[in-house]
Amino acid sequence: MTSILITGGSGSFGTAFVTRIMNECERVCIYSRGEHRQAEMRAALGNPENCRWFVGDVRDRDRLRRAMTGVHVVIHAAALKRIEVGQYNPTEMVQTNIGGAINVVEAARDAGVHKVVALSTDKAYRPVSPYGASKALAESIFLAANDERGPRFAVTRYGNVAGSAGSVIPTWRRMMMESGEVLVTDPSCTRFWMTITEAVDLVCQTINTIRGGELRIPTLPAYRLGDLAEAMGARMRVIGLPAYEKRHECMQDGMCSSDARRMSVDELREELRNV
Repeated sequence: MTSILITGGSGSFGTAFVTRIMNECERVCIYSRGEHRQAEMRAALGNPENCRWFVGDVRDRDRLRRAMTGVHVVIHAAALKRIEVGQYNPTEMVQTNIGGAINVVEAARDAGVHKVVALSTDKAYRPVSPYGASKALAESIFLAANDERGPRFAVTRYGNVAGSAGSVIPTWRRMMMESGEVLVTDPSCTRFWMTITEAVDLVCQTINTIRGGELRIPTLPAYRLGDLAEAMGARMRVIGLPAYEKRHECMQDGMCSSDARRMSVDELREELRNV
């Protein structure tokens, strides 16, 4: 990985990924919209000389093309991810998650990038929300972009990373500090469990083995929301499952959180110590 760029590079995944690979690369480009978050990340990393910081949006193809000049590998992690936000702002999901995917593909072609790995979500499988639908179409855009002349494109699909920004664990921890209780749609809901280390490992493995056209899906354990609340010592207030959320998530046919290995409350307690 001589030169690498990551969109959404100052987010939870981007920070972990850059921390892992920055000493292995001649140049690492962090591309994101958040100038303040970039400044915090740069300070936390010790302002490494081989890192370049681009404030930019994936909606801006010209800016992407310029940032990708001389880059060999692109990781596309930028997206609008909050399900409820997409429910009321579907056009914004389209512009970032779909339009942004098209822009990344075209900019990578124009800049002569060798490999592109896009991050996706279990919500892209049989989607019921604008977020899931936008990511499903983004997957298709990347997988269909492969040809004999341009970059090799692949997709990794997995669930929410435990402890990532805006996910259930930090959200519930904040609620517990504020009121002592957490809002739960349905305690019987199940979700896949993936650590940030596992997410970074999957992307690194995909970079190293990419042929073009792969959809990489890991095998993960799952947990009940009610069990997670118990493991966190939280008092639950059940609010009901909205139409734009699933009771169980699936990665693909035959790989659903309802049927995956179920994590126990004790196992969740142990994992939470590292999140």
